[in-house]
Amino acid sequence: MVLLQQDGSLRDHQLQSIDPEGMQWQKIGPERAIGCVVYPACEIEEPGVIRHIYSNRFVLGEPNGEKTERVQKLSDALINAGFKAPIRPEIRNEIWMKLWGNLSFNPISALTHATLDIVSTDPGTRALARAMMLEAQAIGEKLNVRFAIDVDKRIDGAIKVGAHKTSMLQDLELGRAMEIDALVTVVQELGRLTDIPTPTIDIVLALVQQRAREAGCY
Repeated sequence: MVLLQQDGSLRDHQLQSIDPEGMQWQKIGPERAIGCVVYPACEIEEPGVIRHIYSNRFVLGEPNGEKTERVQKLSDALINAGFKAPIRPEIRNEIWMKLWGNLSFNPISALTHATLDIVSTDPGTRALARAMMLEAQAIGEKLNVRFAIDVDKRIDGAIKVGAHKTSMLQDLELGRAMEIDALVTVVQELGRLTDIPTPTIDIVLALVQQRAREAGCY
């Protein structure tokens, strides 16, 4: 529930794709939210057994960029538990960096059943992911987001995770609801709000929505 913009016309805008009718905004409120970007990659091996594959980093930040007592306490608690939990003044940049990959890698893997390393290295799927990410980057920059690395370096970073099944592919295989709206539809909605065309995202979204409906996961 981090604000779309710290300043600007979309500051208090509620996104229908992830918060229909603004229920989270009204019942919880952005003032109670702390931004957190979860980087660990995990897989469910069986009920009650989670296999940790990569990373132990949880990036934190207040929506207004301040280093408050509450975010410091949360960071300290995570660090004391053995995690990396840096506090960032521009949490939106961190959120977009994670969303950048999830937007593309997740639906492509669900459609192809390929693991992250294959999606990132196969010329066809890498090019598809790259096209989706460039569309998203244009949207983010319209919202004053700063991308610290370029698109190819972001894709290369996914290769390091290895033969990991994305969360969307895991959900599909297990017959669970897939995070299509939170990872893909929301970027399409942001494209409409900012007047940025999203032709590649639109196509992949339509395909993964149909795939999920056929599997009873949407």
